[in-house]
Formats: sequence, C-alpha cells, structure tokens
Amino acid sequence: MKKKVSIHDIAKQLNVSAATVSFVLNGKATEKRISEEMEQKILKHVKELGYRPNRVAKSLRTGKSKIIGMLVEGIADPFFSGIARIVEEHAYKLDYKIFYASTENEPKIAKDIISAFRDTQVDGYIIVPPPGIEDDIQALMDDNLPVVLFDRYFPGLASCNIVVDNFDGVYQAMRHFVKNEYKNIGFVTIPSTQTQMRDRLNGYHHAINENGLSPLVKMVSFNVKPDHERYKQEIKHFLEANPQTDAILFATNYLAISGLEAIKQLGLSVPDDIAVIGFDDNTHFSLFSPSITAVAQPVQEISDQVMQQLMACLAGNEKAPAKQTIVLQTKLIIRESSQKTSYLVR
Repeated sequence: MKKKVSIHDIAKQLNVSAATVSFVLNGKATEKRISEEMEQKILKHVKELGYRPNRVAKSLRTGKSKIIGMLVEGIADPFFSGIARIVEEHAYKLDYKIFYASTENEPKIAKDIISAFRDTQVDGYIIVPPPGIEDDIQALMDDNLPVVLFDRYFPGLASCNIVVDNFDGVYQAMRHFVKNEYKNIGFVTIPSTQTQMRDRLNGYHHAINENGLSPLVKMVSFNVKPDHERYKQEIKHFLEANPQTDAILFATNYLAISGLEAIKQLGLSVPDDIAVIGFDDNTHFSLFSPSITAVAQPVQEISDQVMQQLMACLAGNEKAPAKQTIVLQTKLIIRESSQKTSYLVR
C-alpha cells in the first residue's frame, strides 16, 4: 500500500520547515512573510504529489473542520433534496462542505448520525428532527455548537427554527375547495404529533368547522419507511367506504402520489369525480393530466434562511441570532385537478 504523504514529508523533500508548508497550504504565506518564490515552489510540489490535507488533523489545529452536518428525513424526497442542493451551493461559496444523512424519521438513526458528526467535529448542524431527540439537540446547544432546525421543531426547546405556515397552507387549500363548491372534502394524513403534521390537520379542521362541513379524515398506517403500496390500498378502502367524497387533500407529497394511483385504480376521474390537492409541489405535477394543484413550500427561501441563521451562529456569540422560530408562507399553485370542469371552461 502506498504511504500517505504528510506535511513533514513535503517539508523534508523541500528542505523547509513543516510550519512553512502549513502556512502556505493555509493561505498564510504573506502574513508569515514567506517569499512568493517559496510559496509557488511548495504549491507546485504539493500539486505534483497529489497531496490532500487531513481534515480531522486540520480541524484539531484550527478548531474548524469547514464541514456542516445535515440530517433530513429522506434525501431522496424532492422537497428535502431541493433544500439540500441549495444549501450545498451556499456552503460551497463559503468554503464549507455538506455531509448529508437520512434519518427515515427514526430517533435511533438520528442519534447515531449526530454522534458520528460529533466525532467528525463538524462545525454546525442542520436538522430535520424526528421525534424523541430533544435531549440530543439540547446537548449540542449546551456545547455551544450551532444548530438550525427546519421543517419541524420541538415547541418546548429553545432553538433556531425555520418552518412554513402549515396551518395556513392547508387552510388556503381548503378555501379553494370550498370556493369551487366542494362539500365532502377528505383529508389523508399520518398519525403524527410533530409540529408540521399537527398544524396541517388543525388547518383542515378549522376550515371544516368554519364552513359547517363534516370532517372526513383518513390516518394511514405509518412505519419508519414509506410503504406506497400499503398507502394506496388504505386510501382505496377509505374512498370506497366514503363514496360521497368529492375532493381530497393529501398532507404530504408521497401520500398524494399513492392517492392518485388509488383514484386511478378505482376508475375515478380527476377532477370530475374527485378533486385533488397535494401538500408539497412535485416537479412533475404540472406535467400530469390533469395537472395537480399543490401547496408549494418556498424551497429557495427556506434554504436561504437556514444558511443565513447557521452562518450567523458560526460567526461568533456576539453575532449569534436569538433563538426564534421563523415562519415562512406557502403558495397555493392552482392547476386543473382542483377545479370543476364547468369552472375551467368559463
């Protein structure tokens, strides 16, 4: 096995001190009055050797790893992957690298990943928290490690949170259904007490009560990993048991996909037999026939706020932002699936 080259090896080959090599590699040649000729000689030699600095060793010297740990529910989800892509772009411009991991909304996985990130000495944490990790997040903050939560948070924990107004997002979708004269509006969600799902359910019930309608809620069974086939079957049974349903709002992107498959298998037509809105837009919803109305979350704005808050924390205690919950607005993108044909042809 080829021996890994160290700073000391480079110093010995060039007959200079290891400190000189280190100063050049860390961009401190001018500060340390190292000649430009020597700087270029070292950089050329390093390039020829293909030398790669040890990030862990560097972090021990500087106290900074220039790495941010990011935990999301599932990196394959279009919403989370969209956030991650923009966050990575921001980080790259600031000379930071992002280490991603998916928790599958499972506390044990999240705890293990946080422990691994601690061992890697990441500089900050961006977390979509599963239930049951309040103590782990509090421990990070107790150690003065920058932490930003997004998508959801723990009401009893004083943390920096970036979320959307889930209540209003669902409420506006329901108002749209009511405006289009739908009377039997179903809501398909999961049995979760997490803030984002709780607020979506509350938004639905508020609109139902406000308009004197009867609630039609389906809580699909939820495991750690999404099971689209089972979701589809449960939604089919729900619609068969409630044939009066003339509109349905899906609380998540993956439920909307499973629900649309269920509707198709039942031979129902969207929107003539049943209107549809999904929470979270999908890159393909505009291409569906009919196109799918969706509550869109502001992916760019969420990403910008996440990085802005984290960078402020990393800048130092004097500039660290106050622990607060920043609430951003959703946007209802109205397409064909939520409007009666008579409305579309007017």
